[in-house]
Amino acid sequence: QVHLVESGGELVQPGGSLTLSCAGSPSALDHYGIGWFRQAPGQEREAVSCITSTSGKTNYVDSVKGRFTISRDNAKNTVYLQMNSLRPEDTAVYYCAAPSPYELECHLNADEYYHWGQGTQVTVSS
Repeated sequence: QVHLVESGGELVQPGGSLTLSCAGSPSALDHYGIGWFRQAPGQEREAVSCITSTSGKTNYVDSVKGRFTISRDNAKNTVYLQMNSLRPEDTAVYYCAAPSPYELECHLNADEYYHWGQGTQVTVSS
């Protein structure tokens, strides 16, 4: 069982940047791919990005390509989501999640993720 905790969400102006962190415990996060998802009020949860456990393969939803970057530091047991050129429509609660361990690919499908963090609020507004 992996326990995930997100941090880094805050209020930011349009065009600004934020980095979200997803810390995993116990210290076996390197066995798991990680996905980032978001949910805005009144909307369905949306996949944002994912990264595999060891190869570092990544996927992004089209709306964030070129603006968001997912990365991981297995030595720190942490996965990051660097978000640049933020837009008001990026406002949401952001969640990180883990699928079954040792997956060779990652997919932007929430049904494949079984371990979820509590979420962190990102608000993009002037």
